[in-house]
Amino acid sequence: MSAAIPPGQAATATRWRIGWPRRVFSQVLLMQLAIATGITVLATGLFLAPLSDHLDDQAMRRALAIAQTTAAEPRLAEALQHTRPTADGPVQTEAERIRRATGAEYVVIMDRRGVRWSHTSPDEIGKHVSTDPTDAIEGREIMEIDEGTLGRSARGKVPLRAESGRIVGAVSVGISYESVRARLVASVPEMLAYAGGALAVGALAAYVVARRLQRRTHDLAFSDISALLAEREAMLHGIREGVVALDAHGRIRLINDEAQRLLDLSPEDTGRPLEAVLAPGRTTDVLSGRVTGADLLTVSGGRVLVANRMPTDDGGAVVTLRDRTELERLGRELDGTRGLIDALRAQDHEHANRMHTLLGLLELELHDEAMEFITEAIGVHRATAEQVTERVHDPLLASLLVGKAAVATERGVSLSVAEDSLLPNRLVDPPGLVTIVGNLIDNALDAAVGSREPHVEVELCADDRTVLLRVSDTGPGIPADRRDVVFTEGWSTKEPPAHGKRGIGLALVRRLAERQGGSVRVSDREGGGAEFTVVLPEALAEQPAGAPLTATGEPR
Repeated sequence: MSAAIPPGQAATATRWRIGWPRRVFSQVLLMQLAIATGITVLATGLFLAPLSDHLDDQAMRRALAIAQTTAAEPRLAEALQHTRPTADGPVQTEAERIRRATGAEYVVIMDRRGVRWSHTSPDEIGKHVSTDPTDAIEGREIMEIDEGTLGRSARGKVPLRAESGRIVGAVSVGISYESVRARLVASVPEMLAYAGGALAVGALAAYVVARRLQRRTHDLAFSDISALLAEREAMLHGIREGVVALDAHGRIRLINDEAQRLLDLSPEDTGRPLEAVLAPGRTTDVLSGRVTGADLLTVSGGRVLVANRMPTDDGGAVVTLRDRTELERLGRELDGTRGLIDALRAQDHEHANRMHTLLGLLELELHDEAMEFITEAIGVHRATAEQVTERVHDPLLASLLVGKAAVATERGVSLSVAEDSLLPNRLVDPPGLVTIVGNLIDNALDAAVGSREPHVEVELCADDRTVLLRVSDTGPGIPADRRDVVFTEGWSTKEPPAHGKRGIGLALVRRLAERQGGSVRVSDREGGGAEFTVVLPEALAEQPAGAPLTATGEPR
């Protein structure tokens, strides 16, 4: 014997069975079935409603046609004028023949007084008709549904004329209304069969659509979908990674707050093609999938980004963007710090050697030689610093050049500032120029190391508000077919450093130059090597009108 279900559980089970389903598939299927059923019932009702009137009209027209055909028989008018109304007279005989031949309920022929000369019941012959015959006797044709001695019928009445055209009577033909109703009732099952077939097709189509929707929604409930959408919005706008979703045609269908910041986009860009909102370049190529790979490096608006693209089932893609700008900057600062530490370590060794040499000269009482040795050692470092500060007046950039000179010395490369260099202290964006100069010098030092008489030269000139920067080295140079590739993000001939990847420096230089309306190019150095030229049209601030100038040509 099966265990009894507790009343509370039974009520819950009943409510679950008869309640509104939670799944999208079930709800959509029920709604579609309800709509299909309602439309089928409505269409059937709308068709049956005028069908009754249509059948009535057909019956009346049929009765009128029979009456017209009967009135066209010339013998009836002749017999009506020369015989008497009897049950076996020629009028009754001809009228009954016509009635049986056409299937009419009755064919009544009357004279101008309204006296019947024919009738289905012979007893009614010679009596006055039950309905008013005035319209037909006066020459008008009538169609109507009316009550008579034989009950309700569809009627047609026409005048009966002699050969001369004179009206001698009228013909009234009736079609049983019961036959009209029978035709209406007989058509209902056929209509219902058609309606049932249409409903079955609609139900099948609804099921197919609902099943497709079930697969697309993974059989979730509407509440689950709403919760997922809310969670997705919170997640996408809360994470610190940029997310860009593209459809199969390359249009942006979703972009979160971080991606808007990294790519300088706005919410209004949603729905627009990717090429319409981003300038041509590596970033657009990576997002559109023309450049493939994992952890692709790209530069956008001075930011170093790492992009990963994942295709979706519908032909679109989702791209995630990570901001590596700070990490890249810290990595380069770490490289610079390591270089300075190495330079300080080398200077420490050099200083110790000089102290030992100085100690030896003093112990040998060679005082003049000791004085000359100290003077020469101090003068070399002082000359380097003075050479930079005399030509470059921006303190941040001058400090960078002095530090790079120490690093170059440690690496066995001489670094100098061109004699015709002169840069006033009116830079609009000193950190930006420091980044450009620092990256170019780092690449130049890497290229010059190992060359014969390694040397790097920096030239900084100003013309009104334009700054011209040239950095040349004695390295192997850059082939002509690769001079555009060197500015591509992620391209490098050197091993990656410990903190990340290479191929960012020159790309960042080009992006910073273009952001200031300038340009960067590479060419051959005279005597061998490479020469990078950067032109920044508006890198210097306007010189105040009437301001007194210093000896270097700058406003006091």
